[in-house]
Formats: sequence, structure tokens, C-alpha cells
Amino acid sequence: MMDLLLVVLPAFIIFSIGYIGQKKLKLNIKSISTMSLYLMLPFLTFETFYTNKLNIEHFYMFLLSITLTIVLVCITLVYGKIIKADKSHMSVMLLGNIFPNSGNYGTPVALFAFGAVAFDYAIIIMVIQALLINTVGIFIASYGSEKPTTIKEALKKVVKMPVLYGVTLGILFQLINIQLPPTIIDGLGLLGSAAIPTVMLLLGMQLAEIQSQKFEIKYLSPVIVVRMIASPLIAALLVSFMPVNDMIKNVFVLLAAMPVAANTTMLAVQFNTKPNLLSFITLITTVISLISIPLTLYFLG
Repeated sequence: MMDLLLVVLPAFIIFSIGYIGQKKLKLNIKSISTMSLYLMLPFLTFETFYTNKLNIEHFYMFLLSITLTIVLVCITLVYGKIIKADKSHMSVMLLGNIFPNSGNYGTPVALFAFGAVAFDYAIIIMVIQALLINTVGIFIASYGSEKPTTIKEALKKVVKMPVLYGVTLGILFQLINIQLPPTIIDGLGLLGSAAIPTVMLLLGMQLAEIQSQKFEIKYLSPVIVVRMIASPLIAALLVSFMPVNDMIKNVFVLLAAMPVAANTTMLAVQFNTKPNLLSFITLITTVISLISIPLTLYFLG
């Protein structure tokens, strides 16, 4: 248990630095969010898809991720209709339920629990999740903005996101075998890798901006239950039907059990989709994960 806490501790240190920094410096959170979304994440996705060779395992991992996303979307939409949630609250629940923190939290836990091979699988799933966040997630956050937004306007914002083109170019360069000099790859990787700590700092900064207010339990509890309990259980059911090895199954279930992705807070800030509520949900699920992740590993073991 202590070793697992030491793996999780760096994430909490970065959250705290962002929190303290915002309290002291009062930075413009939206400007930093825009910088990460437009100037860092596209290079991270390009470099990842360019350097990781595609194979059949990637297809199954992609299929698993898409299927789990669809199931979680359906659950959220049904619940949202029952409680008659407005589009902003519906978007918050969708962002929280669909996207786990598989990157800066899930991958190191996978490495600690299952070793280097599992870490490689976790990186691929993380990239798939990043693709989903920066397409489906952007659409959800944009459409759920507290400013009036139509479906057509939300789709236009997705198309304008440079992250989508980073993924497309990365895959294209790999498929047609365009060889970039190592120094160029290193430079792009350096810029892209800055996105992960920046997003984590943003979460801490957003938490520092939360005003004293009450959040309705009907919007908090479903995300906590779906993200921390239903998601890994559904993932376990899905992998039982897929022709993948046990390591991929374990990694996929583990990442599905992760708390709400910090990236969703960045999108909520960018599109003004109740960022305080989503930041609070992210914090709560991250704290709960200190208990739920060891339990998930116990059952996987």
C-alpha cells in the first residue's frame, strides 16, 4: 500500500503546486488552457502515433475503448433524462463518466502493478483516450457550454482542434514511412511532454478558483458511482469477450477504474462548461481512488 501511495504522490504534489501558485499569482487559467490545447497536445499526439507501430492489438484496444465509451454514454444519457439535467450538467456528467485519468495516473500504476510490458499497453490506451477526449470530449464540452451553442457550432470547434490533425499526421507519416530526423522527433516530444504536467497544474489552479458554493448531489453521485465502480466492472465484462492476452485485459480494466481525467477540467475551462463542478468531481474521485485502485488490483490479482 505504501509503495502505491508513493506512485500516486507525485500527481498530488503537482495538483498542490498548481493550487498554491494560483492562490499566490492569480494567473489567467483560460490562457494557459488554450496554450496547452493548441500548442502542446497536438505535438504529443503526433509524436506518439508516429513512433508507436500499429498492429492488431491496437485495433482491439481501440475497439474496447470505443465500446466502453458508448456504454458509458448511454448510461449517462438515460440518467440525465431521468433527472431532467440541462445540457451543461449533462456535459459535466458525460465528461466525468467517459474519460478516466489513464495518462498521468493510470500508466505509472500499471507499471508498478504489472511491469514494463503493461506500461507499453497503458501508453497505447492512453493515446486512444487522448484521441477520444480531443474529439468526443471537445464536442461534449463545447455543446455543453453555458453560452448558447448548437450542434453544428460544436462540430466546427472539433474540426478546428489541432490535436485531431496531430493524430492524423502521426498515423499518415508512419504508414507512408516518412523518416524524420531524430533531433526533430526529440524536439516535438519535448514540447508534447510539457502538456501532461501543464494539464495537471491546471486542475490544481482550477481548484483554487472554486468559490464557496453547494453542488447538487444528483450531479456528483452518478459520476462517482459510474467512474469508480461501474466503469471497471463493464470493462471487465467487455474484455472477457475479446481475443486479447491477460495483460491487456488487466491493464484495460485498471485504467477503466481510474478517476476523472484531468484533461476534462482543461476542456471545461476552455469552453466554460461548469469547470468548478467538474474540478470538484475530479478531486473527489482522485481521493477515492486511493482506496478503489488497490481494491481493483486485488481483484485483478
